[in-house]
Amino acid sequence: MSVTPGKDTASDFEEALNILFQYFRNIIPLKASEKNELRERMRARRIRRRQFILQEGDVCKHYTFIASGCFRMYAVDRKGTEYNIQFAAENDWITDIGSFFSEKPSHLFIEAIEPSHILQIEHKDLIHLYTHHHKFDRNFRVIIENKFVELQNRVLQNISSTAEERYTAFMEQYPHLYNRLPSTQIASYLGVTPEFLSKIRKSLSEKR
Repeated sequence: MSVTPGKDTASDFEEALNILFQYFRNIIPLKASEKNELRERMRARRIRRRQFILQEGDVCKHYTFIASGCFRMYAVDRKGTEYNIQFAAENDWITDIGSFFSEKPSHLFIEAIEPSHILQIEHKDLIHLYTHHHKFDRNFRVIIENKFVELQNRVLQNISSTAEERYTAFMEQYPHLYNRLPSTQIASYLGVTPEFLSKIRKSLSEKR
């Protein structure tokens, strides 16, 4: 067990782990020995609002499970404009997969939108689990495949859907985040201005 000193307790750690075990139960449940192995290789952290767990130029060293809270992953262009790529909240994972597996510097930021409680596993520990417990290999393959489908759908929407259609898809994908995210963050994700997002919401409201 690994608990960040001063920011978490053993009971908090076990509570977060139970959420993670329940998550895996919905894919391929873990045996007691596999749970113990995971327990030994996970690190628990309490993250403040607006605290980064990854910044551009750093190697993404952790695969992060969110027990509570909310994060965004985004890129920044040369003009300083931010582009939200992904949101993740309770019972979800977030990482820069490319940087994590290649162990090369990231071009992305991962920032907490809310105070959050997370579990993290390092690259070497995840590879150990893959090698010694094949169930983890299968579980994480499902996680990665689902994220790939999510990204693929996002790209398709960006090239073939209207802003209103993208907003509707966003609400369907993130129904639990709709009222938790500032309009500026949602607008960045959709690729529109906050003012245009307001017009989209007004239009949809009138249609109802």
